[in-house]
Amino acid sequence: MKKTQPPVVKRSMPSWIFPGNVKLQVAIVCVIAVTVFARVFPIEMQRRIINEAINLRKIDLLMTYCMMYLGAVVLAGALKYLINVIQILISQRTLANMRKDLFNYILTLPLNFFRKTGSGLVVSSLVKELSSAGDFAGMSLGVPVTSVLTLVAFAVYLFFLNPWLAGISLVIYPFILFVIPLLQKRANKANKKRVDATRTLSNRITESISGIHEIHGNGSYHMESRKFGKIVDELLKIRIVWSLWRFGVKSTNNFFIQLSPFLIFLVGGYLAINGQLELGALVAFISAQEKLYDPWKELINFYQLYQDSNVGYKKSMEYFDVPPEHAIKPEGRAPYDLDVGLEVKDLAFATEDGIRLIHGIDLSLESGKHLALVGFSGSGKSTLAQCIGQLYKYTGGSVLIGQKEVADLTKSDVVHNVGFVAQAPFIFDGTIEDNLLYSCTSLSEEDGDGKGDGLPSLDDQIEVLQQTGVFPDVLRFGLNALLDPIKYKDLAPVINRVRSSFQRDFGEALADYVEFFNEDNYLYHSSISENLIFGTANKKDFSDKRLPKNKYFLEFLDKADLRRPLLSLGSELSRQTVDILGNLPPDKVFFEQSPIDPEELDSYKDLVDDLKEKKLHQLSPEDQGRLLKVALRFTPGRHKMIGMPDMLRNLVLEGRALFRERISADDPEAISFIDISEYSHSQTILNNILFGKPKTEKQDAQEKIDKSIIQLLIEEDLLERIVEIGMQFQVGQKGDRLSGGQRQKLAIARAFLKSPKMLIMDEATSALDNKSQARIQNQIDTRLREKTIISVVHRLDTTKTYDRVAVMKAGEIIETGTYDELIAKKGAFHELVTGKK
Repeated sequence: MKKTQPPVVKRSMPSWIFPGNVKLQVAIVCVIAVTVFARVFPIEMQRRIINEAINLRKIDLLMTYCMMYLGAVVLAGALKYLINVIQILISQRTLANMRKDLFNYILTLPLNFFRKTGSGLVVSSLVKELSSAGDFAGMSLGVPVTSVLTLVAFAVYLFFLNPWLAGISLVIYPFILFVIPLLQKRANKANKKRVDATRTLSNRITESISGIHEIHGNGSYHMESRKFGKIVDELLKIRIVWSLWRFGVKSTNNFFIQLSPFLIFLVGGYLAINGQLELGALVAFISAQEKLYDPWKELINFYQLYQDSNVGYKKSMEYFDVPPEHAIKPEGRAPYDLDVGLEVKDLAFATEDGIRLIHGIDLSLESGKHLALVGFSGSGKSTLAQCIGQLYKYTGGSVLIGQKEVADLTKSDVVHNVGFVAQAPFIFDGTIEDNLLYSCTSLSEEDGDGKGDGLPSLDDQIEVLQQTGVFPDVLRFGLNALLDPIKYKDLAPVINRVRSSFQRDFGEALADYVEFFNEDNYLYHSSISENLIFGTANKKDFSDKRLPKNKYFLEFLDKADLRRPLLSLGSELSRQTVDILGNLPPDKVFFEQSPIDPEELDSYKDLVDDLKEKKLHQLSPEDQGRLLKVALRFTPGRHKMIGMPDMLRNLVLEGRALFRERISADDPEAISFIDISEYSHSQTILNNILFGKPKTEKQDAQEKIDKSIIQLLIEEDLLERIVEIGMQFQVGQKGDRLSGGQRQKLAIARAFLKSPKMLIMDEATSALDNKSQARIQNQIDTRLREKTIISVVHRLDTTKTYDRVAVMKAGEIIETGTYDELIAKKGAFHELVTGKK
């Protein structure tokens, strides 16, 4: 019968030494045996070199013994390196296993555990505290075996040379073995405080970074710094005490070790002077004694490593030693295929502090029916939904799904039958596709071979994106992507055809909304730098930000007679911005018609003051660069505080041709020029199709452009390919590159794609606008009509289509019925809907 492995939090640190490392540990012992001989052998060669080769004046013996000495030293060094390599393999492999096993266990802990546990503590435990435990596993056999065998070998050799001196050398070690553990006990006590303080510091950092919006919103920088500083100061004191005790251990050990040579010099010197000890034997004895200290020091360091790492290891395992509330997988059977009718009887849930959040809940719902949970703020709606979905383990009563007690079901049983969408859903770092398929991938890996086979097709994914209203966003991500010229080499010519069709079919109709690229025309909705370059920089030095400092570009401006007019334009833009916007709040709304950003305003105020007393040529190169930067940003179609001078416009058009001619000859790889006959891989797919820039950001104009492009993509059978590219959009940590509404729609799409028998939605549409919310509700009412739906609802007008409405207050259900029945009753629900008692 297979022995059951204890939970990772119950395992001792030494229990990690052999599992998975037996062959390496055996190998290290074999290498050590040879290494010990190679370390002792040179000492004997020293004695023979002095007593036989030198004393007898035999050159041949001298060469032989010296070469044997050298060979032993080289062999010992090589074997020591091999031992270190094996130790590293063992320690890193063990550390990886520790981290994986503990992380897997942490993921199964109850949600209540994470309410009181900051992510910083989890990070600190997994990343830092386990690190020294992994090092211990690598050294656990190699260091003590090497050190002990070396100590024994040298001790035997010392007794061989002179028993009296050997006894004097070894007599100090019992004292060390008595004193060192006493000091280490103090060091361990300080180390425990260090571990706790370090975790507190990690939690404080995590909390501050997570709440950075509140810190900025309340200007509480000094308050948070004070809290952080207090913890750092406390940790400073603890670390000093801990370090002093640790160094005390080493200093005490060194003192006793240095005491032994004193005795050897005294007694051995006396014996040598009186002819009772050969000089070669004394030299060999001193060398052997010095070598004796090395393994002893290694043992002391290993002892300290064991003590320090064991403190951190035990602290971590003890903290996470919380049993999971539910079994993860069923044993001996497949997950249940439940009839998802719901029966709730006398349900109660209380926190660890004894605060009752819900109590006395009685509720029933037939399979395939829709239930809306509504109520006053804090009434327990979300808690009830989470108890039904097994996210919280209820403390009283019963919840039956398909006649099975939810508390007795495994997690696998629940996730195979129930889907859950939270009010603030978590979006994982990765792509849109990764997050959309998250639930389906989890089920597929559990049911299949771990490779995620049998996932929904791209058509199914697109369908659910359309149902939830996130399809236009994903399409936009695809259109705004840069096309990989190798991966999508077949798409470039197709997109070129779409571009031609777009200009042919919609060019005239959309002329008021799009400024199409034309090499002979000035582009009023592009900046001056974009007009001059008329392409995309392939080298960083030619990017918009670096152009004002690009030596080659500045020389070109002089050649094209453009530098002076641009400085004049920059001067005028700076004056106008300071005069008009100088006293307004630094809000981007006010600065939309200026190429100067709000945070730059103060520096340009100083520059404008200088311009009152200086001519343009008298300004410093830095100030001229700032004027040039503003001028190159100037986009006449957007920055309307001044007009575009006709003379400058003509100079820019002439400069465009000159720049292309010069850069093509001097550095042809620097710029990819705009060419209607070529696909530009440095431009987005959208820009390649438009071959121009939108003149306005108004919603109706954008919708007309999008509608035209989608029509052409469908005609070219390209729509799915663009959406597929959009699915690879990286959403960022916690989905921070998506809006709140996009995150919520993606989470709903994730649940819809999983298509569970029962779907629990906890205010899942709270971040959506009315139109998006209506779309989701329509899907629930039609496509999900046969599913069992439990929805915590914040917009009461949507409850009209639900089969039952349950009204909650103070943790209890006080009314149930249909929308019409509850309105007619004129009770609590009527009050919620009308605001009248």
